[in-house]
Amino acid sequence: MKNQKETKQDELAAIGIGAMIVFIALILVAAVAAAVIIQTAEKLQQNAQASGDDTQEQMSTKVTLINIIIEATTAAPANHDLFVTFELAPGSEPTQGDDIGYTVICENAAGTDTVFAQGDLTGATVHTADGAGAGAITLNPGTTYVFVMEIDECAPTANNDDVLILTVDGGGATYEELQYGSSPSVGDVVV
Repeated sequence: MKNQKETKQDELAAIGIGAMIVFIALILVAAVAAAVIIQTAEKLQQNAQASGDDTQEQMSTKVTLINIIIEATTAAPANHDLFVTFELAPGSEPTQGDDIGYTVICENAAGTDTVFAQGDLTGATVHTADGAGAGAITLNPGTTYVFVMEIDECAPTANNDDVLILTVDGGGATYEELQYGSSPSVGDVVV
């Protein structure tokens, strides 16, 4: 009988050790699964943050056009200017005028080649009620500015639409179509 009792106790110990091994294995599997989930969540958060930063940079630091008016068109020598009223988009960083460039894309007089008029907004000034400016300054969001854009290469042409692209260095771009109508003249609003 003593022999039988010892054998029974040995069987109970084996069951306990098996249960402990299964328990430890479950803890290890759970730890590995938790590590994978945490690592994946961290990677997704980093990607989302990077995408959000890129989107904010592209959308916030850009130019919002208020209007563009034909300012001067004279005969010889041809002088074509547009009077541009603009501001920086909400959330933009303060920006220097020479960090904002413009490109006007048009066709030549014969309509056979694409021509570009390019420059920057170095001469932008604060818009005031009497039309006078305050000189070249750092452009800040929430303030309205004016700028005279020289487009001699892309003179306003009747029934023709030109493309204006304003780009901010390290920021976004603004795309507008300059619509001149059937008889462009000084004072016409083209945007």
